Amino acid sequence: MNMNEVLATIATQKLGKKVHPNDHINMSQSSNDVMPTSMSVAVYLESAEKLLPAMEHLVQVIQKRAAGLQHVVTTGRTHLMDAMPITLAQELGGWASQIRKNVLRIQSALERVRLLAIGGTAVGTGINAHPEFGKKVCVILSRQLGAPFEQNDNLFEALSAPDAIVELSAQLKVLAVSLMKIANDLRWMNSGPIAGFGEIELPALQPGSSIMPGKINPVIPESVAMACARVMGNDVTATVAGQSGSFQLNVMLPVLVDSTLESLHLMSNACTLLADKAIAGFSVNEARIAQLVGRNPILVTALNPIVGYEVGAKIAKTAYKEGRSVKDVALECTQLTADELDKHLDPAKLTHGGIAH
Repeated sequence: MNMNEVLATIATQKLGKKVHPNDHINMSQSSNDVMPTSMSVAVYLESAEKLLPAMEHLVQVIQKRAAGLQHVVTTGRTHLMDAMPITLAQELGGWASQIRKNVLRIQSALERVRLLAIGGTAVGTGINAHPEFGKKVCVILSRQLGAPFEQNDNLFEALSAPDAIVELSAQLKVLAVSLMKIANDLRWMNSGPIAGFGEIELPALQPGSSIMPGKINPVIPESVAMACARVMGNDVTATVAGQSGSFQLNVMLPVLVDSTLESLHLMSNACTLLADKAIAGFSVNEARIAQLVGRNPILVTALNPIVGYEVGAKIAKTAYKEGRSVKDVALECTQLTADELDKHLDPAKLTHGGIAH
């Protein structure tokens, strides 16, 4: 109502004739269809113009880094325990795939966000509105904003159930889950540099401690993780708001759009910062990575098809207990030659999968 009054005052001044806030400005409209329409437009534009480009940028940065790391074989980890080797390119490729699939999820949700409630007026019947009003408004909005808005084919749903926004919020939560996973991987890889993994070094952006000189913390992955936590909480808010509609109207749209727009803002910034301030600039400690791979007793897994699980387990335990290489122990415990073991235990070859024979 306040907006109608402001617009009526401006129009009256410019036209030199009395413009009424209800009879003229609010003609064919109700706050019950204007508010959800405005919400959908705002969320759609924030997603299409800011979030999706930021996600695509993150994918491109990850892929560029992966292309230059295909030769680096690192230790795979499951349960945070040493596992079979993979390349850093494969590891980063998994990240890129996560974000690409998130792009598809959000694009899918936007197909429903773009369907607007305008024309439903008070309760969805379109009372006091021209039958073509809603459709014509969508045409104008699409032309002016460069987005494919259409009138929802069921205005009762559009007014009472903001399911499309709730769905988008859920997809933002999935993106937050993916980004937190990537951020935590980076933190682990960067840990140390002496007592941790020390496989990469993230760009140093600020001093890490007021008492420990020289300490540098992974502030970008940490800030991304906190943004992700906030988005996960916002999705709970969106869920409660979405299910709080009663009959023909949902009265919790303000908190729904506020939480969703905040999530969009946080995820857009998180993608950009993670790409530009962390992934694009980290350095790789290839010597450290090679050292860890060479000492990994789990490499014996490649010998399972040849020597069997029990012999393989004995080799791995002995190698770990005595601090020896798998190859040295296998030479004692099997009939395999040094050349055969070199062939089967080559970490680079093991990253391609398949069965040894």
